[in-house]
Amino acid sequence: MTESTDLGPEDRKIVTLARSARARNGVPEGAAVRDETGRTYVAGTVALDSLKLSALQTAVAMAVASGAQSLEAAAVVSAADAVAAEDLAAVGDLGGAGTPVFLAATDGTVRASVAAG
Repeated sequence: MTESTDLGPEDRKIVTLARSARARNGVPEGAAVRDETGRTYVAGTVALDSLKLSALQTAVAMAVASGAQSLEAAAVVSAADAVAAEDLAAVGDLGGAGTPVFLAATDGTVRASVAAG
């Protein structure tokens, strides 16, 4: 478990952005990723009849579509107890296996920090 106050300012920022995306869009999850240049990409869950993406998958896709070459960190705000394997794989595909992924509760408290897959 990692307290939000234990994070550096850039990591706290992506947790805050992820929380804001969840609240603003009224979706089950919000996510944010930071690329190798420091740019951030923020997304919510996509739940269409023809397309279903988690918030983290959407944020990674946005980074890729914007030309990101790698990721420094990712955050997801969710009521889930763990980060889904598919989400860790998506972060790992772009950022590498050691990319930190922060899982925060809906109040923004970071409950876990795991390495992408």
